[in-house]
Amino acid sequence: MTRILTILIALIGWALPALAQDLTIATVTRPPFSLVENDRETGFSLDLWAALAQELDRDYSVNRVSQFGDMLALVENGTVDAAVANISITASREAVMDFSQPIFESGLQIMVPANGAGPSPIWAALFSRDLILAVIAAFALLFGGGMLMWRFERNRQPYFDHDAKGAMFPAFWWALNLVVNGGFEERMPRSPLGRLFGVFMVISSLFLVSLFVAKITAVITVDAIQSTVRDVNDLYGKQVATVRGSTAANYLDGRDMRYVSYDGLDEMLTAFESNDVDAVVFDAPILAYYTNTRGAGVGQTVGPVFLRENYGIALPSGSALAEPINQSLLQLREDGTYQQLYRKWFGNSQ
Repeated sequence: MTRILTILIALIGWALPALAQDLTIATVTRPPFSLVENDRETGFSLDLWAALAQELDRDYSVNRVSQFGDMLALVENGTVDAAVANISITASREAVMDFSQPIFESGLQIMVPANGAGPSPIWAALFSRDLILAVIAAFALLFGGGMLMWRFERNRQPYFDHDAKGAMFPAFWWALNLVVNGGFEERMPRSPLGRLFGVFMVISSLFLVSLFVAKITAVITVDAIQSTVRDVNDLYGKQVATVRGSTAANYLDGRDMRYVSYDGLDEMLTAFESNDVDAVVFDAPILAYYTNTRGAGVGQTVGPVFLRENYGIALPSGSALAEPINQSLLQLREDGTYQQLYRKWFGNSQ
């Protein structure tokens, strides 16, 4: 019996220093959940962890990595004791690590360029390449047709009695009025070739005007419709961006939607600011924070929040910290600490 007690005391003596050692926490920059501000580790998730550590009476150090996947890998292989940021609790992650109780309810949202950040859809359509080419082609046809009629009629009536340079505008004006008004009675072609060509121009102009009007209408309508994004279904055919390996990327994969993936949040936002992408799909609170800080006047969130998900604290599988953390989270909710932190970072209580 004495020997058993001696062994137990030895084991407890060995375990206590291990329990008392500083914890190592992994994180990645995800404002407003995790960021460095005035050389201080802060953000909603890190502030919540600081309160948890105080409740647990544990010291800790922060290991900030550059990629979200690197942070999760440190948890999965047990290099760190926990990870905090905007970590969505998913079935695939739960299979290789443990999670605390949810610390934040979130979801995905769409961000597009802010109103006023660029030309309006109508102006963009009016100055589109297709429409400009159509206008140039129409002017070329009218000018060419008018000059050809001048060639036929220059010796038959005073209106066309000019040299080539002097006949340019009168010939163009004649062709324009022919297409718009059906021509002038007093300037009816008099030569056989002129009359034949005039009939051809009148008939063909009916089709040309219809095609031209249809082209203008199609460009304006299509561009205006495509520039309006209200929900996920409006993203098809657009250049969509998200972060590689995120829940947003998995969601877009599930909808067979083509998108550009970036290694990190900052790279994605830089591409958005450079107009390399049309829209961003990512975590709603992070996009909201961006549009109210760095991206004010640059981006705006549109549509409702979708694919509701919960964030949690990631822990290595079988971590002894899981139960103490969950108990402390309940305590922080009950004593109002959680609500204070929520109001600090998001402005209103849950």
